This record gives sequence, structure tokens and C-alpha cells, in this order.
Amino acid sequence: MKARVAKRFRAFTLTEVLVIGVVLVLVLAVILPALLPARRRESRIGCVNNLKQVGLTFQIWAGDNNDKFPMQVSVTNGGTLEFVPTGRVFPHFLAMSNELNTPKILVCPLDRKRTAAWSFGTNLNDTQISYFVGVDADQTRSAMLLAGDRNLTLSGTPLQHGLVSLATNSAVGWTKQIHKGFGNVVLVDGSVALDQSGLQLGELLRRSAATNRLAIP
Repeated sequence: MKARVAKRFRAFTLTEVLVIGVVLVLVLAVILPALLPARRRESRIGCVNNLKQVGLTFQIWAGDNNDKFPMQVSVTNGGTLEFVPTGRVFPHFLAMSNELNTPKILVCPLDRKRTAAWSFGTNLNDTQISYFVGVDADQTRSAMLLAGDRNLTLSGTPLQHGLVSLATNSAVGWTKQIHKGFGNVVLVDGSVALDQSGLQLGELLRRSAATNRLAIP
């Protein structure tokens, strides 16, 4: 009986350990590629949800301010009109901090170069934001760009921090940073156009029938 028990609990041989190791490596090789796209899809959905909340926040703020966005209202009345020429982005979101609740939604989960601010009242600045703001967005022009991913290009050149004007026929596109050559935008009507290519974004500009000035973070 003792010999039988000892045999049952014998140690693995070197060959058995090697076989198990090879099997585990093969299993990981099959599973990991499937997990990575799933995580990326979740992060992309997180970005879309962020922009939906941003669009809704603009609408709520406008509802309390005579249907005007912060960029159309003077600082003395709680808006950010005077900040528009500076090209800075964070003042527009800071003006809506009560509606946004947290600065975390201002960073795309796939934007590896941006980290969310701790709070609106401490360290919020443009380096803690992933999304541009359409400073000329107007409730009467529902197809204008209100906000979107910052990794835009104009005539093949990545847009830098500051204010840029996009005409209806501008040659726009996206860098491979963040969404791998695509991007998401929210329009004045609150709808989110996701996974836009450069051609699709150009079509949105034409539909807006207006010059879109964007503040790029």
C-alpha cells in the first residue's frame, strides 16, 4: 500500500515538464492575439462614450445659457469667449466642470501620451486632454464639429497645439496615433461620428457648410 501511494504522488519527469511548458506556450500564443483586439475594442468604445458625454455636457450647458455654448458667452457670464483666440482648450471644459463631473472623460483610453487631471480645480491643462473643441460651434448649425480626437492632419501634416481653421474643402485626415489612422468626432447635434476616415471627415466638413475653427490640445 505504501509503495502504491508513493507512486501516485511521484514528481514530474523533465520530459513531462517540458511538454507542459510547450503546451502552455501554445495556448498563450492562441489566446493573447484574441484578447488584445478585444481590449482595443473596449478602449475604442470608451472613447466614443467619452465623446457622447462631452457632447451631452455641451448641450446641457447651452440649455442653461440661452442655447449658447461656453465659447459664445463672455467670461463675465461664466463662458469662455475671450479664451477662443488663445487656442487653449481646457478653459472651455473647465467652464462646464459642474456638468462634466470628472476630468477623466477628457482623455481617450487609447491616447498613451495623455493622462487625466486629478480634478478640475488642481492641475487641468491642455496636456490632460485628448479632444479638440470646435470654437465656432453653433446650435443653429447642427453639422459643425463640436469636439473630437486630437490626432488630426491637414494636407498630411499633423496639427499642433493651438487654433486652426478648417475650410469646407480642407484636406483633412488622421495620424496613426491613437486610433490607427481613424478618429471620432461629435457634432453640434450631439451625434458621434465614429471611426471616421479622412475622406469621411472631409465630407462632414462639407456638410457643415462653414469654416470650423478648432482648438487643438
